[in-house]
Amino acid sequence: MPADIPGIHHVTAVASDPGRTHRFLSETLGLRLVKRSVNQDDASVYHLFYGDRSGTPGTSMTYFPYPDAQPGRIGTGQVTTVQFLIPVGSVEYWTDRLESAGVDHDPPRERFGDTVIQFEDPDGLPIELVARTDAPDGDPPDGPVPEQHAVRGFFGVTLSLATASGTGNLLKTMGFHPTRSENHRQRFRAGGELGAVVDVLEDPEAPRGESGTGTVHHVAFQVSDAEQAQWHDTLVERGLRPTQIIDRKWFKSIYARTAGGVLFEFATKSPGYTVDEPIDELGERLVLPEWLEDRREEIEEGLPELSTATQEA
Repeated sequence: MPADIPGIHHVTAVASDPGRTHRFLSETLGLRLVKRSVNQDDASVYHLFYGDRSGTPGTSMTYFPYPDAQPGRIGTGQVTTVQFLIPVGSVEYWTDRLESAGVDHDPPRERFGDTVIQFEDPDGLPIELVARTDAPDGDPPDGPVPEQHAVRGFFGVTLSLATASGTGNLLKTMGFHPTRSENHRQRFRAGGELGAVVDVLEDPEAPRGESGTGTVHHVAFQVSDAEQAQWHDTLVERGLRPTQIIDRKWFKSIYARTAGGVLFEFATKSPGYTVDEPIDELGERLVLPEWLEDRREEIEEGLPELSTATQEA
């Protein structure tokens, strides 16, 4: 068996307007655009990566913005909430910040002893800020959010499933162990500092989710280069049908759809987003993997303009 997975590598969601998505991630949440590229399976669409100063695994929220896509439906078989980690003393700062930005949010509430603020991204994807005393210092980017209040990365994700047992067993195999439960929510926790939580909500009567804007496309978990092939074999042994290892330039990936319908990715920590750009210039230009470079002119002509200027808030 390969070693336990420490946590989430990245989460990828579907959006509509790339400019609106960028403003929300950079100006409201204060994350840095660390890679401006394209969906390698559909190069007519941006793939925008946000995170801490260097896009450390465990901090990277990414988006496929499809301007003409239809809204999705949140439901079973999906990641239905993305949870970000903030320092325990930053709850009031974030409620004030969201209100100033015109973002509707629920009143802060308690879950498993943590204070949670829930709201939605511009396309309706549920997001939570989870305040924790053990939030690491991390490497926050320069930007509109003061360092002491900055989002540190992922706390975790929530999966909604009609039947949870198969996915729960897979999470245990991955190193996420059940800890607490309440109100049909079972928490699984791994050993890392970031993205170490997967909450599973089981509801066989809930409607099935539908892909579209405002939904998560997949959640990626962090594995080592040395053990990625072992994870492929482990997934096969679990009865899943993983892809072969795919080179995504900044990491290598294996994809497998779980018994509950959620698309899991197993992505390597290296080489990272600085393999083709200096850290101080991340996200400033369109970067393509070398196998798409001969299509650069065609790709650039097909993409909308994307201003990356941010406003101090």
